[in-house]
Parts: sequence; structure tokens; C-alpha cells
Amino acid sequence: MKATFLFCWASLALAVSTFAEAQWWKGNLHTHTLWSDGDDYPEQIAKWYKDHGYHFLTLTDHNTLQAGERWIDVMKSKGGPPALAKYQAAWGKWVQTREQNGRLETRLKTLQEFRGRLEVPGKFLMIQGEEITDRWKTSPVHMNATNLKTLIKPSGGNSVYEVMQRNMNALLAQRKATGQPMFMHLNHPNFGWGVTAEELMRVKGERFFEVYNGHPIVRDKGDKLHASTERMWDIILTRRLAELNLGILYGLATDDAHNYHGINPKHSNAGRGWVMVRAEKLEANALVIALEAGDFYASTGVTLKEIKHSPKMISLTIAAEPKVEYTTQFIGTRKGYDKAHKPYTVASGAKLRVTHQYSDDIGTVLATVKGEHAVYHFKGDEIYVRAKITASNRVRNPRGYPEFQSAWVQPVRSRGR
Repeated sequence: MKATFLFCWASLALAVSTFAEAQWWKGNLHTHTLWSDGDDYPEQIAKWYKDHGYHFLTLTDHNTLQAGERWIDVMKSKGGPPALAKYQAAWGKWVQTREQNGRLETRLKTLQEFRGRLEVPGKFLMIQGEEITDRWKTSPVHMNATNLKTLIKPSGGNSVYEVMQRNMNALLAQRKATGQPMFMHLNHPNFGWGVTAEELMRVKGERFFEVYNGHPIVRDKGDKLHASTERMWDIILTRRLAELNLGILYGLATDDAHNYHGINPKHSNAGRGWVMVRAEKLEANALVIALEAGDFYASTGVTLKEIKHSPKMISLTIAAEPKVEYTTQFIGTRKGYDKAHKPYTVASGAKLRVTHQYSDDIGTVLATVKGEHAVYHFKGDEIYVRAKITASNRVRNPRGYPEFQSAWVQPVRSRGR
């Protein structure tokens, strides 16, 4: 008995110690470079994030990794000679250029080459990634793979759902074969009105999507016929947990950065959306495991000091800025919600391929709290609860319309589930 007692206390002490050692790491999981359709060199981009307080970065070029030998025509490249001039001024003899048939070319350095000049243990980390860029007919289906080992080619399919599921299966197969923690998330579902809630909710193995994407043309807010990404999130959470038994879907905020030469509401700039991940170490595997545990929040400016979950409550504390007001909404769906939903139709009766109309029972505001500290006590009948914090100050670089700084705390299931 005494040995058991001592073992229990030792385990508890270890757990407390481990939790105390965990800290918040800021990162961006969606970034483009001259390896695809970004307008700057990867080293320049990574340095920007490092210099602006980020701890980790994933470069996610379309259907490519930053690997192998690649030379680009400077005049034809996005960014052109001005980008090259900045690159040379910052990196000197590291930059390689040549003339080919009278054309000036620059060699793009690989991730393995430049990460050693940027990474600092415990301070800044590069994680390998890719944007798997696929489609079904005219519908774009883009999915980011984080911490993968090798390139994943687009799998295609006979529907939007099938495209997503086949690409997800390819990542899961690589994860199983390599033993390396990695995950895939759906990008900007409303870009090109590519993905509906009904399609995404069915994907097995999918645990993340972008509730916020910093590109100005991705339509996070939806419109009269198309649900916003937040509305999609609540629909998906409700049906996955209560009807489909497919587990929680977490919401990310990302930059989807392409443009690095000047701030412009019409450009896809860096620094608009990020995740804050709580992990013991700044290591790729540790970050992936923490993300998959939901131990993170997404943000466009609001910083949290603390998030706590228990079988009875969610509580959070905001790192408040002077003269800024904060409103926290606890959002969820209760058991017994109205399950009915119907598609949008046109005059002929034809159904539109858009997210269906659902009852207001889904994704209702369960409580609203003003101030720096907010607590929600579970009633026991909630299917899930998530939190959104909105500040009274605007984001620093909006996407062409007024936006307030926000943070999204990940959904949890109540003790009654």
C-alpha cells in the first residue's frame, strides 16, 4: 500500500511538473514562396516570421516541397528584380545567380539548406509541409499536410468528398509507414465555394480545418447562400459528434501568405492569422501531438494567458491590452437539437451544392462574458462547447473590410457526453 501511495504521488508530481513545463508557441501553418506562387524567397519569408516573434513556420507550396534543384527566371518570377535585390542585400554571397540564354536566373535554396541558417533550438523551428492542390470539376479542394516526410501527389476523385478522403488516406498511409506524427487540414472551404459542411463532416481522419484564412478572396464570412466558416464549424461539430461518431474538428487560423512586398488589403500578407500551441518542447512531433489533442487556440490578435478544461467547466484568461474591451462567447449545441436540414434550391427546384440550412439550435450562444476572465460551467446536456473571444480593437492588417481582433478556443465535449 505504501509503495502504491508513493507511486501515485510520484506520478502526480510528474504530471504537474510536465504541465508546468509546457509553454505557448506561436506558428503559421500556411505559407507560400517562390517555389510555387509566393512572391519572395523562402529564406526571406522565414526570417520575417522569426523576426516577428513566431516560433515555428510551415512552408506549404502547391504540390511541391522545397527540395531538389530549381532555378527561376528572375524577370518572370513574382517579385521580380526588386525581390532579388532585397534577397541579395540580406543574404549576400549565399544567393546564387546565373545567366542562361541571356536570362538572369536565381537558384531556390532547399529547406534542408536554409533551415540550418534560421532555426534556433527552443526559439525557431521550420516544419516541412505541402499544400495538396486538388479539385473536383470546378471546385477547388486544397489540403495542407504538416510534418510530412515525402511529397503527396493530388489523388483526385469523383466528388469533393472523395477527393478529400483519398488525399487524407494518402497522408494516413505515410504516417503509418513512417511512424512520424503528421496531419492534414482542409484549407479555406469557401474559396471558390469549393467545400460544403456536408462534404467535410464525412471525411474520416480529418481533424482540422481553417476557420480563418488571411487571404482576401477566401470568403470566410460566406454570403446569403453560403454558410460562413464558423457556421460550417458548428454544423460539422454537431453532426460529427451526435450523428456520425467521427470526432471533434478543430479550427485553425492561418495566413495563406503569398505577398511580402508591402501591406495591402487586397494582398495575401503575412501576420494575419496564427495558432498558439501549448507543448513541452519546440519540436515538430510535440507540436503535432499537442495540436491533435486540441491544446491550442487560433488568433488574429487576441492573446490568452491560460485555458483550462475540466469535466465541469472551461475557463480562460486573456492577456489584456490597455483600454481594450473583450467579449467571450461560449458556443455549442445541446442534446435534443432540431436535426432537420434542407438544401437551398433554385426556382426550378434544383438543389444547389452549398451547405444546407439548419436550425438555430445548432451553434447557439450558450453564454456571453465581458472582461479578461471568462468561465463556462457545463450543464451536462451540451454536445460540445467552444469559445470565441472578440476584442474592441481592429486587426492591424484587415482583408479589405473592418475586422476585430479575435481568438478561437477549441471545442470540448461536456461531462454529459
